[in-house]
Amino acid sequence: MTALVESCLRKIQAIAVAQPGKNIVAFSGGVDSSLVAALVHRVAPASSLACTGISASLPEAQLDLARHVAEHIGIQMREVPTSEGSHPEYLANEGMACYHCKSELYTALGAVARFASGVGTGGPATPVVLYNGTNADDQRDPTRVGLRAAEHFQVASPVSHLSKDEVRQAAKHLGLPNWNHAASPCLRSRLALGVSATDETLRRIESAERFVRSIVPFDVHHNLRVRLLAKQKAVVEVDSEKLELTEGLFDDTKRTELLSLGFAKVEVRGSSDRESWLAEITLLIRCSGEEESGLAGLSWLPPPRFSL
Repeated sequence: MTALVESCLRKIQAIAVAQPGKNIVAFSGGVDSSLVAALVHRVAPASSLACTGISASLPEAQLDLARHVAEHIGIQMREVPTSEGSHPEYLANEGMACYHCKSELYTALGAVARFASGVGTGGPATPVVLYNGTNADDQRDPTRVGLRAAEHFQVASPVSHLSKDEVRQAAKHLGLPNWNHAASPCLRSRLALGVSATDETLRRIESAERFVRSIVPFDVHHNLRVRLLAKQKAVVEVDSEKLELTEGLFDDTKRTELLSLGFAKVEVRGSSDRESWLAEITLLIRCSGEEESGLAGLSWLPPPRFSL
């Protein structure tokens, strides 16, 4: 494990030597960006900054976690408002929403970088490097079109050679408090392709997930998503090991309370169903040569057995 951490530190040190200056990490509080923030801070503690994009797509609980992790690392954290919701392509959510979201984030971080480098302040400009937490598994996922935005903005990815499991093990080795937390993608990723990604919709999803967590006991490593399909159909998706418990606690009264958030129908299911379906869709995309089309940006498609 020490070798993995050392390999990442060497990559960051090489960047820091080539471009001495400010180091800004796109920081969500997830384990990937947390590991990068910890490593960058270890290499350049005086010149590192963790920046978190603030919008309706970021759950309040995730922001609280990001603040806690940043404090644990000792890295300065800045919260930067982003406005991806003003882009029609993002709102349409037809395959490229992730690209526009990441472009907005890196644009906002670029503004922070220009200020940090002294541009427009009367001081001498210094180099600035942007970092993200992209790992090796991310690069094999054709749905992550946000990676194109990272490439466009020349963002460094110092853990891109590590698998997700290796990232977790490295984070554990460094004592990060969120090393075993469940993955924490943005709220927009809960929406089926074509469901409009308005602030109101994202807030309903956040409220729905908060409500489910108040009913079912989840540990930090357990996954929970409330996914929104066409025609306002909500699917409460939990780890398969939690499915029986969730179904037992989710009685008619609880379903009615969830429906009151504006959903037309609510179902509960295990996440293993979603994983097998996403694998099938990924294979279809690759076999049909659609990786460069909007299909490559799908965040989630419902299994055929669900009537939409």
